[in-house]
Amino acid sequence: MAGHSQFKNIMHRKGKQDKIRAKNFSKLSREITVAAKAGLPDPAANSRLRLAIQNARAENLPKDNIERAIKKASGGDAETYDAVRYEGYGPGGVAVIVEALTDNRNRTASNVRSLFAKYGGNLGETGSVAFMFARVGEIVYPAAKASADAMLEASIDAGADDVTSDETAHTVTCAFESIGEVSSALAAKFGDAETVKVVWKPQTTAPVDQEKAESLMKLVDALDEDDDVQVVFSNADISDEIMAALNAE
Repeated sequence: MAGHSQFKNIMHRKGKQDKIRAKNFSKLSREITVAAKAGLPDPAANSRLRLAIQNARAENLPKDNIERAIKKASGGDAETYDAVRYEGYGPGGVAVIVEALTDNRNRTASNVRSLFAKYGGNLGETGSVAFMFARVGEIVYPAAKASADAMLEASIDAGADDVTSDETAHTVTCAFESIGEVSSALAAKFGDAETVKVVWKPQTTAPVDQEKAESLMKLVDALDEDDDVQVVFSNADISDEIMAALNAE
């Protein structure tokens, strides 16, 4: 297990759907506003905004919310948010990267630091764990969209570096700089992707036992509940047996 998605699945199973949904909508809207403010409010001329809208739609953010987030940026009264990255170690020596959008760096840094400390982690300096990850583009399509061979061929032709396919999805990986070009080429062939995101992909993983895995999940859960935190990545390697045991609790 590496990254954020599996933690999301666990949290959804714990009956927090409504709360998580509201938080997620808020964060998606913030990313749209920031993207629109950073460039043009037209997604056709603003690749960051286009990706933000696409991912918001994939998460079922209502059209009215999307339009309101764009108008907020266009109106000139939107808060100024800074993109900030925090790095550190969680329980079991797991490397953790936290990306946030904040209008108050001191507040966010204090909150993130206290959460790391509370759940047995340690916030480090910028660059302290990033070298263990590669920043890449990740494009996900449902498995039913195409065969594994067809997706692989189209992805390589589009300039992607790798494709992994299973019974649920095709995950296309490309260079961070190529995400717009690759996603556009695949969209022309297969339609819009389920998600198009820039992610921190671990190059090495850290195995954790059940106790450390549970503590790590609590840390990620708490970080995700912070309004300023957009996404959390880790290099945790949690076995299927431990995941099954934690899900059964």
